[in-house]
Amino acid sequence: MSEKHKNRATSYDVAKLAGVSQSTVSRCFQNGAPISGKLKEKVETAARELNYQPNAIARGLIMQRTGLIGIMVSPSINFYYPEALFEVTERLSALNLRSLLFTARQREDLPVLLDQLWQYQVDGVISISFLEEDQYEWLNDRNIPVVMFNRFLTNRSSNSVWCDTEPAINELVAHLAEQGHEHVAVLAGPETSMVNLIRMANIEKALEAHNLTMVSKANGDFLHASGGPALREIMASGTKPSVVISTNDMMALGAIDEARYGLNMSVPQDIAFTGIDGINAAGFSSYDLTTIRQPIDRMAEAAVTMLAERIEDPSLTDEKRTFSGTFITGESSMFSAR
Repeated sequence: MSEKHKNRATSYDVAKLAGVSQSTVSRCFQNGAPISGKLKEKVETAARELNYQPNAIARGLIMQRTGLIGIMVSPSINFYYPEALFEVTERLSALNLRSLLFTARQREDLPVLLDQLWQYQVDGVISISFLEEDQYEWLNDRNIPVVMFNRFLTNRSSNSVWCDTEPAINELVAHLAEQGHEHVAVLAGPETSMVNLIRMANIEKALEAHNLTMVSKANGDFLHASGGPALREIMASGTKPSVVISTNDMMALGAIDEARYGLNMSVPQDIAFTGIDGINAAGFSSYDLTTIRQPIDRMAEAAVTMLAERIEDPSLTDEKRTFSGTFITGESSMFSAR
C-alpha cells in the first residue's frame, strides 16, 4: 500500500477519488439505497483502491441501528446450547451483525437481563433460553423483534423456529418394540420445561401405540450430572426396565456413565438407552446413542433470516417455522446385543 494510504481511508477520501459527494458514498454502502449501477461501480472501484471499509458505528447512527443482536442463553453445561449458539452467531456474522451474549440462570434473572438488552439498544433478540410471555411482550412493546429458538409461546403467537420431534419419537419407540423391549423407563426433564412436557406427551402417545409399558419415570434437569441420580431412582423403583428413554441427550449420557461406572452394568447388554437432540457427543463411539437429531443448522438459518426480515420490516406478523427431527439408530438401544 502506498504511503498516503497507510492511514485508514474515510468516506471523504473515497468521495474525493470517485468525484462524488460523501452522501453518495454512504448510499452506495446501504442495502437497497437508490443509486445507479454506473455510479455504484465508480464508488466501489475507488473504495477498493483505498482499501476502504465502511464505519459500522457511523453507518448505524445514520440508519438508527446498532448492528447488535442480543442472544439469550442458559449458562448450563448442556452441549446443545453451544452447538446452537455457534450456528446462530456464524449466520449473524455473515450479515455483518454482531452478537451480544446474555445469560439467565433462572427465570428470576430475566428482568435484569431485559434491562441490559434495552441499555445496549440491540436491534433484535434470539432467545435460545426460556422466555415468558410477559417478557416477550416487553420486548415487543419496545419495537425489539424477537425470535425464539426451539421453543414457542403457548398462549399467543410468537416468532419461533421449532423442531417437531413427534414423528421421530414414534419411529424411535417402534424401533424399541422391534428390538423386543417391553419394559420402558423414562428419564424426563424439568416439569416446568415446555420442551420436556411436549416430548413426554409424544413419548407416552408412542408407547401406547406400540403396546409398550412405562414401568417408571424420574426427572432430571437436562444436564449430564442429573442423569446418574435419576437412573438410580429408576433402578430402585421396582420392575427393572430394559431401556431408558431420556428426553434429552445430556441426561442419557450421564445415565450411561452411571450405569457403567456406578452400577457396573453393560450398555446395551444389561440396559439400553436413547436420547433426543442429536448433539455431537451422542455420536462418540463410547456412547453411540440412539437419538433424534435436530436440524440445528437449518433452524439457525431460519431464526436469523426471520429476525433480519423483522428488523427491516417491523410490520411483519409473527411466524412459526417448524422442522422435523431425524431418528438416528445407535448401538445404545440394541436389545439383540444381549
